[in-house]
Amino acid sequence: MISGVNHLGIAVRDLQASMALFQQIFRVESFHRETVADQKVDIASFKVGDVLVELTAPTDAESPIAKFIEKRGEGIHHVAFTTEGVNEELQRLAASGVQLINTTAQKGAHDMMIAFLHPKSTNGVLMELCEPPEQHR
Repeated sequence: MISGVNHLGIAVRDLQASMALFQQIFRVESFHRETVADQKVDIASFKVGDVLVELTAPTDAESPIAKFIEKRGEGIHHVAFTTEGVNEELQRLAASGVQLINTTAQKGAHDMMIAFLHPKSTNGVLMELCEPPEQHR
């Protein structure tokens, strides 16, 4: 079951410059930094209330984030939702006709299991399903 918004993913070209900007805007005291090699990205994330904001920069010109920025520029990349079972949700959504990018969950940032829904099926919004680590142990 999808239980809430997990994070907003923002595609950025320059992670350091974006961190400085968001630090100024939100008075961020510290960022969680992580490289997700499988996704070919570096991330810097911080909380605003209960929602995580995830700045995502490509580490490779062939990464999905690099292609997104090349085509659309920097900005909102995806909206992520928390679920207790990514694979179960993927099965349920596929059965109801939602087009999936990932048919099974994969390891993502913050030790979460993640999967993406295709924006062609979600009114043009790239959606990510996230299963926090305490729920997939």
